[in-house]
Amino acid sequence: MLRHLRFRLLMALRAVWSPTVMGVAAMVEDARGHVLLVRQRFDPEWRLPGGGVNRGEPAEAAVLRELAEEVGLAGGTAQFFGLYSSPVGWATAVVALYRVSGADVNFRPNLEIIEICFIDPHLPPADCAPATLRRLKELTGAAQLSPHW
Repeated sequence: MLRHLRFRLLMALRAVWSPTVMGVAAMVEDARGHVLLVRQRFDPEWRLPGGGVNRGEPAEAAVLRELAEEVGLAGGTAQFFGLYSSPVGWATAVVALYRVSGADVNFRPNLEIIEICFIDPHLPPADCAPATLRRLKELTGAAQLSPHW
């Protein structure tokens, strides 16, 4: 019992000293192999859709939930693609990236996402976020997987 209490206290202190947040992102592919990008209300660059993982939520469930909320995704299967880390202020963000296929998208602009497009991953738009460009290169085989977002 005391050992369990010490362990929980140690984990709580570690979380304060070195916080980690978990996020998910997706490369949603249509039948032509084009990839879904989103433009967020607060950022002009095109990005892969995604979001945060709730406490205790499996990452695969989180990515499908986030996509349903943000772009109206229905159906489809999520296949794990890679795990990335990125410093965000004092915290470390860990992002699980999935490839999603066989899904339907019924997008309506909302509080977070104002626009979507499907693009050829070999020909991304000029105003793509740098991390999105890196992920598209990994998807097409033009770059090796990196551990950094």
